[in-house]
Amino acid sequence: MSEPMPPVVPRHVFVYGTLRRGDVRDITHMYPSPQFVGLASVAGTLYDLGPYPGVVLGGSGRVTGEVYAISAELERQLDVIEEVWPRQTGEYSKQQVRVQVRPSGTAFEPLELDCLVYEINPARTAGRLVIASGDWRVSRPAPC
Repeated sequence: MSEPMPPVVPRHVFVYGTLRRGDVRDITHMYPSPQFVGLASVAGTLYDLGPYPGVVLGGSGRVTGEVYAISAELERQLDVIEEVWPRQTGEYSKQQVRVQVRPSGTAFEPLELDCLVYEINPARTAGRLVIASGDWRVSRPAPC
């Protein structure tokens, strides 16, 4: 008799730019569908790279985004979008960091989750504007 397979534990991803709900690469339109966990923030600096932002993690600033529970299949799709797999371009790297999350639909205090974050290569931010609010949505008009 074979042993039962352990349950698959979803990973979490923090999205802060075009993958946010309602933006041009809305993660909620991907398959398999992610599960929205809540609004969130992470320590970092957000840069305006034109059609999309990039975050450099760490420091005293906060970057606003959303957290989703994702499957391994969806994680692979995100790796392709962010060009960290199957071939790294050097624009982004995938990091795992603690993110402060306010769970959706609850009155609970924020919690911390380990999340994947696609961090821009700091060399790609040279001469780029910092988004002082830390929120990509606040820095530009809503997409059409």
